Amino acid sequence: MPKKLLLMGDHFITPNLMLQGLGDARRSFDIVQGTTPFPLEPFRDIAEVREASGSEEEMIDLLQGVSVCVVHHAPLTKRIIAHAKDLKLFIVCRGGPVNVNLQAATAAGITIGFTPGRNAVATAEFTVATALAALRRIPFTDRGIRNREWIGTYTYETAGFEINGSTCGLIGYGAIGSRVAKILQGFGAKVLVYDPYSKTPPDPGVEITSLEDLLKRSRLVSLHARETPETRKMIGRKQISLMPRGSVLVNCARGSLLDYDALQEALESGHLFAAAADVFPDEPIPTDSPLLRLQNFVMTPHIAGGTQQAAEKAAHIAGEEIRRYMSGAPLSFCANPETQVTQVRS
Repeated sequence: MPKKLLLMGDHFITPNLMLQGLGDARRSFDIVQGTTPFPLEPFRDIAEVREASGSEEEMIDLLQGVSVCVVHHAPLTKRIIAHAKDLKLFIVCRGGPVNVNLQAATAAGITIGFTPGRNAVATAEFTVATALAALRRIPFTDRGIRNREWIGTYTYETAGFEINGSTCGLIGYGAIGSRVAKILQGFGAKVLVYDPYSKTPPDPGVEITSLEDLLKRSRLVSLHARETPETRKMIGRKQISLMPRGSVLVNCARGSLLDYDALQEALESGHLFAAAADVFPDEPIPTDSPLLRLQNFVMTPHIAGGTQQAAEKAAHIAGEEIRRYMSGAPLSFCANPETQVTQVRS
């Protein structure tokens, strides 16, 4: 009897994309499909897990008899795990399985896979796009035209600066940060990097330096660090005050990395010329947030990684991991490798 596989997609990484990613491996499974509301509805906390979509009840129902499951934002909570007696492999089509109770999954012997790097190109390109939008005031002037205002007059103080010839600092030099560095170098920028955890040798022309030195020298600073207890609010009032007056700060990584109260103060005072963010501590951003009043702040709703290619890559990586699992090989990207075995599970 074929093993049962659940493809729990959504309106971005669809079940059909997941099915295509399986390739010929689909023949080995009895396949069930489901869909969560993301991104038509924002992700949210579900029970003890974060950034999830759908419901525990639906997952409990669909996981009955399922041994392998592929999801994007669907949750895997302690309660779901208690009811998913046959589940052995759970793959999250994301850079990290934050919508999974990893401790409970490990205790139950469920292997958790994920798909790092699937949106690295998308996020890198988006980061530079938002930086340009902020430093050249593109959204602000667009709104002016729509409001029948021709904001074509610019003074020296209100004009933005060029990336060419500027020093740009990247905090984090992983899959995304290293790509941003290449793009900025293509513009003619001098690139500084701070990342004490990176094992990636810097590309030619990229200078590794301390956080303080990076902040003092960079006219454009972009955040690309992972969220850890050490990186939460790593950029606050003190760090922003080190940046040159009139500089630009961009955060397309994690909302927890930045103190947004400090950011607001720096934008209002003019210490920062502009800023851009795709992520926030609370998402959606509260409707009464004072950040919404700032004309020099470009905001987008956590869409940096949203390209067709990113969805396709995630589904492809998930399919590759399932093929490895079926062959008895360890997963390439596993959050709890202690659960893996070197043979196909019965």
